[in-house]
Amino acid sequence: MYRAVTRQIQVTVTPSFMEEESSPEKGRYFWAYTVEIVNLGSETVRLRSRYWHIRDGLGRVQEVRGDGVVGKQPRLRPGERFEYTSGCPLETPQGIMEGHYHMEASDGTSFEVEIPAFSLDSPHFRRVVH
Repeated sequence: MYRAVTRQIQVTVTPSFMEEESSPEKGRYFWAYTVEIVNLGSETVRLRSRYWHIRDGLGRVQEVRGDGVVGKQPRLRPGERFEYTSGCPLETPQGIMEGHYHMEASDGTSFEVEIPAFSLDSPHFRRVVH
């Protein structure tokens, strides 16, 4: 589990390797990740867009931008939470994802909320410690 708090918005990410969706012999590895967003503050906010920076095991980068998450732009009142699950395919058995959400407060001001960097590690990745 990976967690970050920005301006009283807590983002927790839990990744999991999806063996049944992966084909290591074909260079296809797939992860699901569940994100929980909790409004710990006193103002209502709305998630407007997302940005992901995805780096595979060879250092190749993909950037993903888009409106909302899973087709929604959730509004979170104080104390409310929103959770969703999505996925990420890679051609390597490990990688790293990180990013941010573009949020809008009830007074119209915009701000970015950090999505913590999280590791995508499959059981097919052999980590070597020196």
